[in-house]
Amino acid sequence: MSQDLHNNYINGEWVGSAQVIDNINPSDTSDIVGRYAKASNEDCLAAISAANAAFEGWSQSALEQRKTVLDFIGAELIARSGEIGEILAREEGKTRAEGVGEVYRSGQFFQYYGAEVLRLMGENTQSVRPGVDVEVHREALGVIAIVTPWNFPMAVAAWKVAPAIAYGNAVVLKPAELVPGSAWILADIISRSGLPAGVFNLLMGSGRDVGETLCTSADIQAVTFTGSVGVGRHIARNAIDNMARVQLEMGSKNALVVLDDADIDVAVQCAVVGGYFGTGQKCTASSRIIVQAGIHDEFVEKMTAAVGNLVVGHALAEGAQIGPVVDGRQLQQNLDYMQIAKDEGAELVLGGEALSMDTEGFYMSPALFINTTNQMRINREEVFGPIACVIKVGSYEEALEVSNDSDFGLTSGIITNSLANAGHFKRHSQSGCVMVNLPTAGTDYHVPFGGRKNSSYGPREQGQYAREFYTIIKTNYSKPY
Repeated sequence: MSQDLHNNYINGEWVGSAQVIDNINPSDTSDIVGRYAKASNEDCLAAISAANAAFEGWSQSALEQRKTVLDFIGAELIARSGEIGEILAREEGKTRAEGVGEVYRSGQFFQYYGAEVLRLMGENTQSVRPGVDVEVHREALGVIAIVTPWNFPMAVAAWKVAPAIAYGNAVVLKPAELVPGSAWILADIISRSGLPAGVFNLLMGSGRDVGETLCTSADIQAVTFTGSVGVGRHIARNAIDNMARVQLEMGSKNALVVLDDADIDVAVQCAVVGGYFGTGQKCTASSRIIVQAGIHDEFVEKMTAAVGNLVVGHALAEGAQIGPVVDGRQLQQNLDYMQIAKDEGAELVLGGEALSMDTEGFYMSPALFINTTNQMRINREEVFGPIACVIKVGSYEEALEVSNDSDFGLTSGIITNSLANAGHFKRHSQSGCVMVNLPTAGTDYHVPFGGRKNSSYGPREQGQYAREFYTIIKTNYSKPY
């Protein structure tokens, strides 16, 4: 990517700024991915105003026009997934393969909602009053503020922006300050899609400045946010002051249950993929591995070998399976949690050290703890790093209890050959997504995504269920003369 300044996108124009964000590659801190304009408060107000002005026209636009726009965006993302995925890997630190996959999946989100546009059908029914007809249909909500995290800088933006514009809303997107490059590329594609000026706007900058202005504006009808619990609660308080709709995807502490009858190789594979890929920086990562006593020792032995064989390296390096963590602050937080776990009595099997590589970056060896309890902070608080903890239990019933004993409830999983236990777990696990003989990380774009407790608040994301957030229902009564 060029070192030229990448500007914000407001009302169909690229708008510069005196302040600049240097997008630093966490695999090699000497590599500046690009320089990005930092939005001012005036830019925020201009973007909100432009979105409000554009909303009425777009909300009444022809369905075929919306479909054409969405298909264009999706097709270009898929066609350029190799190129864009490499940029994503450079700015976020996930491996090139993961970056390419994320961009490709982002394109599928836009294509999916291009098809969903044609399914915007209402209902006709009779009134309880003779001679009166009733029509129920959905309308666009208004201007949507979209605040996205750094761990999936393209995918989360895609699964929020695509339904927002598909259902006729106008958008102001604020990506995480650490990873503006992916959002800027998305904005560039959208700028050439035929979408009318003002329907989509990009504001890059900090949450303290840009995010706060968006989330406190009386001219924003809804806020959709993915990030920490603390920030989510702050956004919710601000939104209610303006009676704005809110959708929050926040923290997690996902459990993977491994029962005595599990295929141990499947269990280890699911635990490694779910716990460490993406450097453990996934809201769906399985950081609590709850293992029944009969299989515990063998599982720990094989898990230790598998984790020890994971290759940490530059995100673009051939053969690298785990890249760096996203920045120095996140690395220090991970190392702090390592010490907290040791102080609490957790036994470190391997890993958990800052690594020196050929390039200066934020590298860490994947860590595995055993002999942990569910009351330890390492098992209660979201760490967001390549750290997993094994909790030994005596029975399926205890495993379920420990799995549910959390302030979070996003995803959970169970590895078992018992149909009875699998069925019971699906019904009784207190999480929004349940996986059987699969990693806890990995979801589809055409079905709902979200959790319970402190993990989520508001309507679900993705699939047809997204319309619950991005549309509002109108009931029309009529009587012929």
